[in-house]
Amino acid sequence: PPNLECRMYEPRFPEVDAAVMIQVKHIADMGAYVSLLEYNNIEGMILFSELSRRRIRSISSLIKVGRQEPSMVLRVDRDKGYIDLSKRRVSEEEAATCEDRYNKSKLVHSIMRHAADTLGVDLEPLYQRIGWPLYRRYGHAFEAFKLIVTDPDGVLDVLTYEETVVGPDGEEVTKVVPAVTPEVKDALVKNIRRRMTPQPLKIRADVEMKCFQFDGVLHIKEAMRKAEAAGNADCPVKIKLVAPPLYVLTTQTLDKNPDPLVLTVE
Repeated sequence: PPNLECRMYEPRFPEVDAAVMIQVKHIADMGAYVSLLEYNNIEGMILFSELSRRRIRSISSLIKVGRQEPSMVLRVDRDKGYIDLSKRRVSEEEAATCEDRYNKSKLVHSIMRHAADTLGVDLEPLYQRIGWPLYRRYGHAFEAFKLIVTDPDGVLDVLTYEETVVGPDGEEVTKVVPAVTPEVKDALVKNIRRRMTPQPLKIRADVEMKCFQFDGVLHIKEAMRKAEAAGNADCPVKIKLVAPPLYVLTTQTLDKNPDPLVLTVE
């Protein structure tokens, strides 16, 4: 079976002073043993003195087995694989940035892992040829995947890697070959489009309308026509009469933070 275990980023270890996402595995006498979720669950440790800036009254209130949270990297012993971390040195801003990056990386990792599993290939070579080059080119592979939804050729077809082969004369020759085969592209694009195509946000408002003039119904109908005309292709407005004088106004948009739609009826 293919090996589907791999770190999310190209470096094998995090940098000192970087905020990383950890999961608490178990608590010992001196501190807590944790796994670094972005680095293929390599082990690290948080000493109790690095849990909080305040005096610790209860360890269980500060750290629990299974909890995932950002921590700061203090020391990395690359030879022995030891990593010391701190929970108390992570600012709120650093924690928010770390969580946002991790959530994006986790989605990318899930898509890459699914593609490797579908194709029956090891995950790390897929990262070496596709995932990590996209991280370098776009800052984060998540940004590249968003573009792949509408323009897979423009993002994937430019990726190449060097391959060493033995020529007819027995000498090794280095060739530059496409990093993405048609099979890999098909597996990636299908999963990316399924997981990352934006879903429209539906918005509803109940509107009560009354007009006490003798031809009030005509004024209300005119107001409703103006309201529907205020929409556009990106944010269409539909109005339905539920039971006079109650109307339901609905619209949908891909923008998760749409500008407010203001309707003024005179």
